[in-house]
Amino acid sequence: MLRISASLVVALLAYLLLWPVAIDPVSWQAPKNQGYIGDFAQNNTLAAVDIIELTDTHGPEGLAFLDGNIYAATREGWILRYNEASGEISKLVNTQGSPLGLAFDANNNLLIADAYKGLLSMSLEGELTLLTNSIDGTAIEYADDLDITADGRIFFSDASTKFGAESNGGTYAASILDIAEHGGHGRLLVYDPADQSTTLVMDNLNFANGVATAADSSFVLVNETGSYQINKYWLTGDKAGTAEVLIDNLPGFPDNIVRGHDGRFWVGLVSPRSAALDSVSSWPALRKLNVRLPKSMQLQAQAYSHVFAIDNEGNVITSLQDPAGRYHTNTGALETDDWLYISSLHADNLARIRKQDIGIQ
Repeated sequence: MLRISASLVVALLAYLLLWPVAIDPVSWQAPKNQGYIGDFAQNNTLAAVDIIELTDTHGPEGLAFLDGNIYAATREGWILRYNEASGEISKLVNTQGSPLGLAFDANNNLLIADAYKGLLSMSLEGELTLLTNSIDGTAIEYADDLDITADGRIFFSDASTKFGAESNGGTYAASILDIAEHGGHGRLLVYDPADQSTTLVMDNLNFANGVATAADSSFVLVNETGSYQINKYWLTGDKAGTAEVLIDNLPGFPDNIVRGHDGRFWVGLVSPRSAALDSVSSWPALRKLNVRLPKSMQLQAQAYSHVFAIDNEGNVITSLQDPAGRYHTNTGALETDDWLYISSLHADNLARIRKQDIGIQ
């Protein structure tokens, strides 16, 4: 009996230490997590959100607004339309992929970053057109978020060139792998409708995620989820063609970023930082071990509600939270005249809160 038990222990240890896994982790030093202090001091503002019930679909990760209607991309591939005045919800089209980031162009076409399909355009009649799904002959396997400049160029993120969303069990599963590896596989791309070209803007990003352009198109922001920071890439002026970190050492994993009113940008933190993950940032072997564990034991996003707004210099304007995570895994926020809509990776519904109730004009 003891011999059998010892054999099982040896087999288990061999599995945990030696079994091949998809990731090849890179050693790095995670910045010390300052936690929820200062600009990010805990509060319960988001405990008061209104819930908009969705049916037969969930995870409204990306949002866009046009003519009194909120458009949402959901986990099941649907593009939904919610009318602010009537409360009516309509299913418009299913991309048969995994739509994430949304934005309208000057012709009122809904642009969609679909993690499985690439960069899509949807007319108001519901007709889908593929704009691009490759660059230099290589497939784009994790289109994540997007925004548009005044001249019509579409900047969008390719979250991971190694861990494609469809080939790695979905967007969330692929993100876990990429963040665990920290190999700099993300990039920022731009599609130009004028000549239908797709070109590289930035690379070596650790899970490139949310994208937002300045109101005057002078810069573009891209969230780097795996490094807890937001980068600014200059498009005009003396710094054109250069990048800098706008804000770093965030207390959570930044997902989407959306330009709001009066020069502010709204950011969703999909989960608080993981002390365990930070502690093994310089220990690649331990990060491999985590991936070998049963999924129920692996590091996962925590239920915590958090969106915040910054200005174009990276100063925090407001931070809205609910530590209880009643409307959790927030990917971002979309601002209309009266409401702030909150999006989510996993929630069953859409949420919103009145701007006057949070001191935003």
